[in-house]
Amino acid sequence: MGSSMKLPLVFFFACSIFLKATLAEVTCEKLPENLCAFAIASSGKRCVLENSKNEDGDLDYTCKSSEVVAERFAGYIETDRCVAACGVDRRFAGISSDAFLTPDFTKSLCSPACYQNCPNIVDLYFNLAAGEGFFLPVLCEKQKWNPKHAMFGLLSSSGGAAAATVDDSFAPTPAPSPY
Repeated sequence: MGSSMKLPLVFFFACSIFLKATLAEVTCEKLPENLCAFAIASSGKRCVLENSKNEDGDLDYTCKSSEVVAERFAGYIETDRCVAACGVDRRFAGISSDAFLTPDFTKSLCSPACYQNCPNIVDLYFNLAAGEGFFLPVLCEKQKWNPKHAMFGLLSSSGGAAAATVDDSFAPTPAPSPY
């Protein structure tokens, strides 16, 4: 009898969280700095953490909407699990493709824990990679078999993994709801 009562309670709890999530509007400018990076506003614009020096010379951080749109993930705040699995940091001000030059970052991004479970972060870096002229799935494949060769490909003038064309068949799947 006790176990038959648990299912309706779990279902009610899950539905109430889902309802709360669907009613909440995600606005970058209203997010605290510890949730800003890797979040996406309800408008679909990616949030970015910006820093500026205040009158005392200290850095102040502000969450702002970027012009980069990620419509598939509108209203999404990345989970701490994915931030850790992908080797990213919410305190990064801005997003840069320079991270690809760090072997540990590329290893984390291409790991199954990140690449298969964190499509928001993978989508962001997939697009950054494409903007730099290389194809993230090819880089990850090279990283798996020969990390030094993957780094050499990035540093070479040929654009590294640019031999493959970008198409939607390799684009990450939409992120699961965090609720």
